[in-house]
Amino acid sequence: MCGNVTAKVSVMNLGEWIGRSETIDDIAAATPFAALSAALDRDPERPAAGTRLPELWHWLYFLPLHRQADLGSDGHAKRGGFLPPVPLPRRMWAGSQFEFHAPLRIGDVLSRTSTIIDVTEKKGRSGPLVFVRVRHEIRRHGEAAIALTEFHDIVYREAPNAGEVAPPPKAAPSASAWRRQWTPDEVLLFRYSALTFNGHRIHYDRRYVTQVEGYPGLVVHGPLMATLLLDLLRRERPDAQLGRYEFRAVRPTFDLHPFFVCGEPQPDGTTVRLWAQDHEGFLTMDATAQLR
Repeated sequence: MCGNVTAKVSVMNLGEWIGRSETIDDIAAATPFAALSAALDRDPERPAAGTRLPELWHWLYFLPLHRQADLGSDGHAKRGGFLPPVPLPRRMWAGSQFEFHAPLRIGDVLSRTSTIIDVTEKKGRSGPLVFVRVRHEIRRHGEAAIALTEFHDIVYREAPNAGEVAPPPKAAPSASAWRRQWTPDEVLLFRYSALTFNGHRIHYDRRYVTQVEGYPGLVVHGPLMATLLLDLLRRERPDAQLGRYEFRAVRPTFDLHPFFVCGEPQPDGTTVRLWAQDHEGFLTMDATAQLR
C-alpha cells in the first residue's frame, strides 16, 4: 500500500482486510422477482417454485441489512466491518465479472460466501484511488459445487475539487443490432434502490447528490445498468444460455436524459458485446456476454 490514503486511517493498514470473509444465507423468494419484473416493464406475476432466475437477479437477495444507526452520512454503512474503512468519500461500483456454473431457481435455499481478495491504492488524475476486489461464491443449500462466481470491483475516490475537469468522454459504437431506450426517472431509481435495499443517497436524494457529491443529477445504479444490458439480451435471445458476463462502468449516467442499451452479436456466434450510451452518444458502460 502507498502512504497517501493509508495515513488517513491512522496506523491501520487497509491490506489487513485481504482474506476477510463472511457467509450469508437467503431464500430466492418469488416477490422480489415479480417486483423487479414490474420495474423492467415485464409481467409482474409471482413465479412458481423452480422458475429460473435471470442472470444478475441474485442481487435481489443477500441484501445489506445494516441497522439505521450504523449508516453513514451518504446512506452506506459506516466504514469498517467487512469492507475496509477507506477514508475517501466517494464509493462506486466499478465493474464485475461472472461465471454461471448452474442455474439458480425460485425457492432455492442459497448461501453466499464473500471474500476480500485485493485492496490496492493508485494515483488517478483527480487524486488517490483505492480499489477493493471481492469474490462472491453462491451455492445451493447442501451442495458443495458453486452455482455462481462473481468478482465485484469497488472504487473509492476523493470528492471533486472546484473547477476539476472531467476526463474526455468516449464515443459509443456507431451501430448496433439491438437498441432500447430507457428513461431513468426518480421512480425507477427509487424502486431499484428499494429492491436492493441500497441506501446510497446519490440514487434518490437530489439535494445530497448535487450539493454534497457535486453530480448534476441522480446517479443511475451501475448494477441496474448491467441488469438492463442483460435484459436486452434476454429480449433479443430469450433462449440463450449465458456462461460468462463482465461489465465495466465507464462514465456516470444521470436521470436528466434518456439513455440507451445496445447490443451487437460477434462473428464467433457465442460472444455478444453490450454497452450503454447516453443521449449524446457517449459510452457509459461496456460489457461482454459469453454464451454457451
